[in-house]
Amino acid sequence: MNKSIEEARAFAKESHELAKFAQSVNVEIGVAPTYLSLAAVKKENPTLNVAAQNCHFEDHGAFTGEISISMLKELNINWVIIGHSERRTYFGETNEACNKKLHALCQNDMFSIYCVGETLAQFEAGHTKKVIEEQIVEGLKGLTPEELRKVVVAYEPVWAIGTGKNASKEIAEDICGYCRELIREEFGEVADEIRILYGGSVKPENVHDYLMQPNVDGALVGGASLKVDSFHQLIANVGK
Repeated sequence: MNKSIEEARAFAKESHELAKFAQSVNVEIGVAPTYLSLAAVKKENPTLNVAAQNCHFEDHGAFTGEISISMLKELNINWVIIGHSERRTYFGETNEACNKKLHALCQNDMFSIYCVGETLAQFEAGHTKKVIEEQIVEGLKGLTPEELRKVVVAYEPVWAIGTGKNASKEIAEDICGYCRELIREEFGEVADEIRILYGGSVKPENVHDYLMQPNVDGALVGGASLKVDSFHQLIANVGK
């Protein structure tokens, strides 16, 4: 819940060179502003991938406060984040609800970033992989391998979101690799094509270490992506 419409528009205007730079070093980038800013960002910089932070699985109906996929498509938005840790923690989003949304998005030829991750209590209790298994198996249930190609998985430990703490590169690699193995068990060889991201206090100074891990294909970035200069430094540091 950052940036007013005008602030988001200014960011998009300033990010034209950012998008060109990312393309020049073969890095795909995107942003996920609030619903109110989606149209402004998309219009100001159509070269950016622009994602919604959530959606509803029904096309229309009595769901006050919700946004449908068809409404997003009208704005030419084709990416949506599903199951972010804050949606799960603060708004009670379940694996079942995420699964319904992922099915609806795939049926509408949309791309999604499906987030999984454990809380601090679960991490300290040694339950990380149990939690991740439930989120992967239940969240992706019923998708076909072809549909799965439209899904990006993001591992974001809840204890590392906005806390200043971050998982070590070894933890990120272990769990991202585990996600890939779970997907392979359920869906087969398509697991090798799925992009798996790490998210959780990713900054310019640590992004390189994360992305050098074999099973970490990208990053889901929070605060460090809010300013164009730090976003530029993130991209610059990926290949260093």
